[in-house]
Amino acid sequence: MTMAQTSMSTFELLESEVRSYCRGWPVVFDHARGSQLWSEDGRRYLDFFAGAGSLNYGHNNPILKRALLSYLERDGLTHGLDMATTAKREFLESFQELVLGPRQLPYRVMFPGPTGTNAVEAALKLARKVKGRESVVSFTNAFHGMSLGSLAVTGNAFKRAGAGIPLVHSTPMPFDDYLDGRVPDFLWFERLLDDPGSGLNHPAAVIVETVQGEGGINVARPEWLRALAELCTRHDMLLIVDDIQMGCGRTGAFFSFEEAGITPDIVTLSKSISGYGLPMALTLFRPELDLWEPGEHNGTFRGNNPAFITATAALHTYWADTELESRTARLSEQVEQRLLSLCAEHGGTSCRGRGLVWGIEFEDPARAAAICARAFERGLLLETSGPEGQVVKLLPPLTVRDSELDEGLDILDRAVLATP
Repeated sequence: MTMAQTSMSTFELLESEVRSYCRGWPVVFDHARGSQLWSEDGRRYLDFFAGAGSLNYGHNNPILKRALLSYLERDGLTHGLDMATTAKREFLESFQELVLGPRQLPYRVMFPGPTGTNAVEAALKLARKVKGRESVVSFTNAFHGMSLGSLAVTGNAFKRAGAGIPLVHSTPMPFDDYLDGRVPDFLWFERLLDDPGSGLNHPAAVIVETVQGEGGINVARPEWLRALAELCTRHDMLLIVDDIQMGCGRTGAFFSFEEAGITPDIVTLSKSISGYGLPMALTLFRPELDLWEPGEHNGTFRGNNPAFITATAALHTYWADTELESRTARLSEQVEQRLLSLCAEHGGTSCRGRGLVWGIEFEDPARAAAICARAFERGLLLETSGPEGQVVKLLPPLTVRDSELDEGLDILDRAVLATP
């Protein structure tokens, strides 16, 4: 193997400038297990990013890997469009038995395509079809995807600018505590809805994240989410919860909206639904909303059968009981206490989160970036979030060992201390 093959030069020479994560972590990774990755030169790294939330059960989870290898070795179907397959049937039956049924959620399941933005696009299309209206309300600092429809309901100016065209048919509203508690919840939104002179087109739907991951780890209060659900009902708007990053146990419960006690009309899932990092996405909706004509929304890779296999194994392994949810709650308290102490001692503006998604905000975005760089030098993968990258974001696998969590928090503490 030549030196060129073992360096970053191949990527710099041949890959587009659009690449991003590899710029913050400039090594070539070779293999991974659980919460750890190894570069090709043998250095070990702790992963507190977990594939942007796609690896809630860790890298190469052995239980899911065995199920996948067994399926592949028997020549199980890999590509199946939306054909009926044994792998899809087993997933649907398991999802109903272990997730939807126990929560009394009556959802139909749609396979819109392999990624989160596919799920959001399908949700927006369906809402507009059902209501016969085009406008959708989103929230400040929201992130819902990078294709044109989902980008139109995304707040970040840099990401929106990449579209190259005006992004229309959406209206932003203030997210929870966006105005620092100075204005009652939904005062502006409801006034616009009630006033025939406001110029607001009656929305078909409202799309929301219960915790804004890319937006800066902004956590919506349960009472705010309940009030939003009631507002949608009063004004004949569908409520879409984007649970792509915060679902599958990231905040504790399987769905992040469970704590608020609401039942959204439409839910989007992706990232960790396959359990193994394989591309897979779902759009869930109430049965009465299933007005699709056959083939009205489709996609070549919406039938990723290996992902159905690992998803089924993940559901039976982690969601047949409440052990993972209870453990996530325990680890969440551990992280919160460490971060509160870190903020108090080392100048963080605030820390916030739920479950195993946490962020520390710094007044200077450059400091947040430098902290992540120093953490990487010490063997920890972290990323920033927020409109200016001012929040250091922690997203470890839910299966992280207690000792690994302590080690990662120790590295973070030293990185903050070394970055005044």
